[in-house]
Amino acid sequence: MGAFEIIGGKKLKGEIIPQGAKNEALQILCAVLLTPEKVVISNIPDIVDVNKLIDLLRDLGVKVEKTGFEEYTFQADNVNVDYLNSAEFKKKGGALRGSIMIVGPLLSRFGKGYIPKPGGDKIGRRRLDTHFIGFQKLGAKFIFDEANDFYKVEAGNLKGCYMLLDEASVTGTANILMAAVLAKGTTTIYNAACEPYIQQLCKMLNRMGAKISGIGSNLLIIEGVDYLKGTTHRMLPDMIEVGSFIGLAAMTQSEITIKNVHFDELGVIPSVFQRLGIKLERRGDDIYIPSQENYEIDTFIDGSILTISDAIWPGFTPDLLSIILVVATQAKGTALIHQKMFESRLFFVDKLIDMGAQIILCDPHRATVIGLNRQHQLKGISMTSPDIRAGVSLLIAALSANGKSTIHNIEQIDRGYQNIDTRLQKLGAQIVRK
Repeated sequence: MGAFEIIGGKKLKGEIIPQGAKNEALQILCAVLLTPEKVVISNIPDIVDVNKLIDLLRDLGVKVEKTGFEEYTFQADNVNVDYLNSAEFKKKGGALRGSIMIVGPLLSRFGKGYIPKPGGDKIGRRRLDTHFIGFQKLGAKFIFDEANDFYKVEAGNLKGCYMLLDEASVTGTANILMAAVLAKGTTTIYNAACEPYIQQLCKMLNRMGAKISGIGSNLLIIEGVDYLKGTTHRMLPDMIEVGSFIGLAAMTQSEITIKNVHFDELGVIPSVFQRLGIKLERRGDDIYIPSQENYEIDTFIDGSILTISDAIWPGFTPDLLSIILVVATQAKGTALIHQKMFESRLFFVDKLIDMGAQIILCDPHRATVIGLNRQHQLKGISMTSPDIRAGVSLLIAALSANGKSTIHNIEQIDRGYQNIDTRLQKLGAQIVRK
């Protein structure tokens, strides 16, 4: 199990380019299964979860070729659906939560989609009901092998229908969408997720010949087609990395420019950080964060304590609440962090408390952060990364802390952040991989 050793308290400076979006990649890569023609995808992040999914596609018989820096071609003209019954598939598929999104395209094109119970972050319950209820509404038969934690959906012909999703699940919307594009008739998905990554998927599918309208809204209408062709696609920069770098700059009093962020796709992310008192400036498609000695948390109009909570898009993404919590520890003022979606995501705060942060964990979903206003610098400790986002939050805390910190289980960080140590070293960070 790897570790990072960090000497904190150093101001950083320079430019950094965010990687391609992890959450978009997991959807877009599965969409290549919908056509026998070649698909070219660029800006693919070189991270563990994405590389595992690419390996899984290879095992299914997809021809994969690396054609350039962060660019691949995929051709699914000889998919081996029998591989879904193999012991190797059950092992590999179960190690990656993103593998759930192969089910929709396989069901749509080949009439069957299987998946073992997927893994991923231990951040609370992450149910799959929305996916399978959607497939059933399209006419698929659902089979759950409880003894082996194995899910199956099968269908002779999928038929379009109206459905109201029980939750605006991003992966659920993507999966159902990919199943519906080759179904007979019209499918209407209401309460659909509308994140930029879903919009990207819709635009890619339309270029392939799908007929999807309502893109960017929570009401998607899909007219089924008989065939999808190949296409080229470039993924967005990762908005979670952009937010992480904004938080890093504030915590370490650093002057950093984040390049090529696709600012118009960031939604409320910049304004939420600004409510913590962080100065940032849009320069074209870059974000410039000046070095700040202090930053003060805003209050609501009536003077009450600011609450920052997650919400479905265009609300604030839950993946950045851990970063917001860490950044608030050195602000002036108090903030209530309300993590609505996952009940185990705030449990990493004990490490921050050990570092000297003043945090009250009210319950599994809420934490009150009393900012230290840099009167008391966090101190370096040894800790373990519990999940991707908490891991990077602890890394940011360590880079701002006084002394040496060690973060174990950095495989969790590597699942979502590409070469984070070498990229931060170029900004002046003292971080070593052990």
